[in-house]
Amino acid sequence: MIEVQRHKVYDFGDLLVARSGTRQTATRAGASGRRVEDEIEAVVANLGLPYQVRTRFSGRGSSTAPCDLAIPNGGEAAIAVAAKGFDSTGSKLTDAVREIEEMATVRLPSQYVLAVIDGIGWKSRQSDLRRIYELWRTRQIDGMFTLASLDSFRSHIEEAARIRRLIP
Repeated sequence: MIEVQRHKVYDFGDLLVARSGTRQTATRAGASGRRVEDEIEAVVANLGLPYQVRTRFSGRGSSTAPCDLAIPNGGEAAIAVAAKGFDSTGSKLTDAVREIEEMATVRLPSQYVLAVIDGIGWKSRQSDLRRIYELWRTRQIDGMFTLASLDSFRSHIEEAARIRRLIP
């Protein structure tokens, strides 16, 4: 699905629909990011896993990195997830990519790092999307998902939790 979206041609009308309104745009962007967080939290809660949201996780040495969800918690993260709604523009997208890159840099070999991205904002920032995709392609992160692929995300989380003996 990501590959199809990356090569799809969008026109000005697509951008107008995505950006209609002025004051509502920032609110919608925040709501989109929160929606992605809420969706991944619901998946993890449904699996009965312990987790912590909007925290930092410990990795190599004394290094830490931000994450939107850590299983079981930031200090003992076996799985760290970035949830980035891309209905925002500009520096917000670049910051999101930097956070995921930081997670990839800090992670221990035994930690799973996943990214869940969604939203229309990345259409105008395909270079940022490519940077995240490259982290996944080169196995610096273990998964890249959208809201449309939450079933795959759930399976990935469940498998990682079994490997780390967080669930039987």
